[in-house]
Amino acid sequence: MSENADSMQTRHFLLRRLHSLTGIVPIGVFLIVHLTTNSTIAWGGLNTRAQSEGFGWMDRAIATFQHEVEFINNMPLLLLIEITLWAALGFHSVLGVYYAISGKSNTGAYKYSSNFRYALQRITGYFGIFFIFYHVATLRWGWTWLVPGGTKWSHEAASSTFAAAIQGSTDGFTPVGFLVACFYFLGVSALVFHFANGLWTAAITWGITISRPAQKRWGVICAGLGAGLMLMAWMSVIGFATLDYEQASRVEQILHGEQIHLNDEPN
Repeated sequence: MSENADSMQTRHFLLRRLHSLTGIVPIGVFLIVHLTTNSTIAWGGLNTRAQSEGFGWMDRAIATFQHEVEFINNMPLLLLIEITLWAALGFHSVLGVYYAISGKSNTGAYKYSSNFRYALQRITGYFGIFFIFYHVATLRWGWTWLVPGGTKWSHEAASSTFAAAIQGSTDGFTPVGFLVACFYFLGVSALVFHFANGLWTAAITWGITISRPAQKRWGVICAGLGAGLMLMAWMSVIGFATLDYEQASRVEQILHGEQIHLNDEPN
């Protein structure tokens, strides 16, 4: 009995640490990269390398986002990266749901901030899984029946098709599109909180922050990182929700026209 108990405790010990680790690498790293890329629609105008004749701030932002999307889609070993990410996400999600169901929150008896964070960690985890599924199904798998207006996202026209998908049409917001935009706003917010708070608890799980002062200091760092990521997440959603489809499509056509011209040049 003792050996079985020790073996179960060892497995539990390892699974807990693997669960927290996969939440940071590769899932957390991907979240940071993804939000940085998507937020270029708001700050990409700073990229002077994206200048072309007649390109203003928003045009450069669209061009920068398009460049980043095409770079990612042409990365070597992209399939291996996606398989690794999906495996980590599946492991983290399944184990996270198990821990959430088997664990108990004491927010009713002890109304401390840490208890509320524990409850929010579970809620944002559930919601985050649902949001990721919708995001991938519509913008990766092409399930257009879930998209208002039926717009299919294309990495060759990344800004315009994403804007149409989140707005509900190519002519601006529709009532259903507004709901999708709100859903995206809540979804990215949930993922950022789940990651930032999970990063704080991971340090405790791994025995890095044992003392209360160490946990407070690490909490400040995690809160700062979370605030930065939340800002990028909100900029991304607002940026695409307010993006003019025709302007984005025009810039994309110019970029592709230049690319075709370059490809047609004689060697």
